[in-house]
Amino acid sequence: MRSSLDLPPPPDELAMLSRELWTRIVNIIERDGPIPFSRYMQMALYESGLGYYVNGLHKFGAAGDFVTAPEEGPLFGQALAALLDPLAETLGPDWTLLELGPGSGALARALLTSLDRPPARLLLLEPSAALREVQRECLAGLTDDLRGRVEWIDRPPAAFDGAIIGNEVIDALPVERFAIEDDGPYRLGVGVENGRPVERRLPADDRLRAALAAIEADLAAPLPPGYRSELCVDLAGWIETVTAPLERGAVVLADYGYPRREYYHPERSTGTLVCQYRHRAHFDPFCWPGLTDLSSFVDFTAVADGLVAAGLDPAGFTTQAGFLLGSGTLDRLEAIEDPAERARRTGEFKRLALPGEMGEKFKLIAATRGCALNEAPFLLADQRDRL
Repeated sequence: MRSSLDLPPPPDELAMLSRELWTRIVNIIERDGPIPFSRYMQMALYESGLGYYVNGLHKFGAAGDFVTAPEEGPLFGQALAALLDPLAETLGPDWTLLELGPGSGALARALLTSLDRPPARLLLLEPSAALREVQRECLAGLTDDLRGRVEWIDRPPAAFDGAIIGNEVIDALPVERFAIEDDGPYRLGVGVENGRPVERRLPADDRLRAALAAIEADLAAPLPPGYRSELCVDLAGWIETVTAPLERGAVVLADYGYPRREYYHPERSTGTLVCQYRHRAHFDPFCWPGLTDLSSFVDFTAVADGLVAAGLDPAGFTTQAGFLLGSGTLDRLEAIEDPAERARRTGEFKRLALPGEMGEKFKLIAATRGCALNEAPFLLADQRDRL
């Protein structure tokens, strides 16, 4: 659906795709009544053939809608490789690396070419056939040996020893939007009026009430009337599912977000939902569904709680800047002999690490099961006490 935002319209064939998705959503609303925002977000992102992440349109890099750390260049992958190499030595040559939501494949490529001890298997958990093709193209330049280690899967694998990584995955999980009123919390939903999407207030169900009670127990005061935000009620279950196959090893998740007391700060009273369309950030989730990325900042306290509930041991929490510096990135930059290449990689480092860029907004959290992880990359800017 169009919106009043000053955004460039898509080509006609893409506009038709968006209208088809909206028609499918409208049919459900007209049949069942207003739907929770979480269901709208699920359809907008993942509806078969039409959702943003499954419709085959290019998402990543300068030609897409947004740029993630791996698309900037190899530095992020090299820093992760420096973290994982000692773990690989502990686990042995048959270790497995599982990447959740591998996006363009850029991180997988950087890891395979940077690890001193590459995994026996690199499993890419990617249900989208269109994105698998993007990833295959990205990995096509690898050696036969490295390319032969890559396997695509559409569900968590059987048990393995190794590592699980996920970059900008949690922010794309569907969230509930809620509003606090004088008589308690409400679930925010989506209805239709004159063929256009409108926000509707719905009764808060038991899961939302329980999740809000857990959040408020960590805050200095209850959320006040008029406060609006979001939460992912399925986060703990998702973490349990994707980490269950890990018998021994580590989990490393990177995303943008805050610890809980900052996420639900009184001044952050309108939530954190953000939309991306052709490198333009905006706040209308109903604008061109299927062509617009919807995401919510991550409550890293909830992530930490989910990892512990899944039987993992906390191993680190830091900013992306702290992680890059603690992983020896500056030493790798100094070792680049070609001045032009060093200049390019220095610019990349600035985009990844400066506070006004990605350095403070993005965080990394790690946990282990049955082994230890090198904590050095997390200690330079250790933020575990903020969780």
